[in-house]
Amino acid sequence: MHKRTLGQGLEVSAIGLGCMGMSQSYGPNPGDRGDMIGVLRAAVDRGVTCFDTAEVYGPYANEELVGEALAPVRDQVVIATKFGWRIENGTSVGLDSRPEQIRRVADASLRRLRTDTIDPF
Repeated sequence: MHKRTLGQGLEVSAIGLGCMGMSQSYGPNPGDRGDMIGVLRAAVDRGVTCFDTAEVYGPYANEELVGEALAPVRDQVVIATKFGWRIENGTSVGLDSRPEQIRRVADASLRRLRTDTIDPF
């Protein structure tokens, strides 16, 4: 698969996988959790190395799914996640990018993604 360089040296596959639809937004969930883990791992097997998620997808469910699916191959992939929402009682109710919120989100995302680094954040 062709590669691209992001920023100052982060190499990723030219084709990435946006994971949002695996837990929200595009109609009914396309499959159960096991099916979605299979899709994510099959993408890695086919050379996809860039996966995109966010805390707000679900909320939280998508990061948990991506973390579980990619934990066994974490050293082979790049996981991008995003922040900036204020989530209350499982619903996005506004925006919040204050430094202390970014730190809270980063810590929580790291746990959900089962990793010690977030590649692009």
